[in-house]
Amino acid sequence: MVYDGEERRKKPRRPTDTKDKGHEMDFLRQGEMEFKVIARRNKLLGLWAAEKMGMTGETAKEYSKEVVVSDFEEPGDDDVLRKVMKDFAEKGVGVSEDRLRQEMDALLGVARGQIKSDSA
Repeated sequence: MVYDGEERRKKPRRPTDTKDKGHEMDFLRQGEMEFKVIARRNKLLGLWAAEKMGMTGETAKEYSKEVVVSDFEEPGDDDVLRKVMKDFAEKGVGVSEDRLRQEMDALLGVARGQIKSDSA
């Protein structure tokens, strides 16, 4: 192939900014999915904790919403953990912090499965 002094450049299949936009959208979708999983886990945790405290029906549903909202106080799970442990202490429920963390971990898997099946 003969060049006439100018370099030939291959044209990209997609412009770089479009490719970057695609990666950005994937990242946003992953973040949104993880947010949904954590919110679902907290809802399930709230229902579990409500049952331990003897709540049923609408009272249990309202409590689970409080647990979900408590997660917006600070990053991580500590705010949720503090809220539920405080509520357990007030109601005289004998659940250790370790047991609560185990339940949070177990419910994370349940929530992830539920969210995946919801989006399929």
